[in-house]
Amino acid sequence: MSTFVLLPGAGSDSWYWHRVVPLLAQRGHTAMPVDLPYGDDQADQRTYADIVVAAILGAERPLIVVGQSMSAFTAVLVAECVPVDELILVAPMIPAPGESPGLWWGNVGHEEAKRTQDVLDERDPDAAPDPLELFFHDVPTELRDEAFSREETRLSEKAFEPQWDAVRWPDVPVRVIAGRNDRLFPLPFLTRLANHRLGVEPETVDSGHLPALACPSELAELLLERR
Repeated sequence: MSTFVLLPGAGSDSWYWHRVVPLLAQRGHTAMPVDLPYGDDQADQRTYADIVVAAILGAERPLIVVGQSMSAFTAVLVAECVPVDELILVAPMIPAPGESPGLWWGNVGHEEAKRTQDVLDERDPDAAPDPLELFFHDVPTELRDEAFSREETRLSEKAFEPQWDAVRWPDVPVRVIAGRNDRLFPLPFLTRLANHRLGVEPETVDSGHLPALACPSELAELLLERR
């Protein structure tokens, strides 16, 4: 059986994974969601990685680190610190050596890619960002309401630092899972990024940016596909 270390995206916490954890446990695996201190002005990505490393000491192997969105940066730092059997990046900000989360957006041409997809999908590309439409458009109403009733997690600027001090990706298998209807990271954009930076083709789920909330069973099946 495997240990799945589940990292939340920026401004989120372990609640994000609450629909996936029991599905992995039912199959006999250990699911370990880890909270990251996104609101701490003294904590950066290396701090987050240290927290994850401390949490997984002694964990049963194989060890699979799953990073949602910006926590792809954290996941790769963890893989540099401890032996990891696999990285699975979900709707990810796929980093490049020498890049920080803050630099990522401009480096990958995110604004242009999102605008192009908005036009294709007949959304107003100049509309003010609406979290409901951007992140929760396919999340069940009761979960959306629960998410918005929870205390908001402040996102510190330190979350976007530092640059990843590496010359190449760690020698560990990497999979990418993308949402077919992701409005933040459109599938064509994420496909190009995964091809270029990792040489892999994304596996897809029928969701937007938050598949652990929108389609947990489909996501869990993909996580378990090679176990």
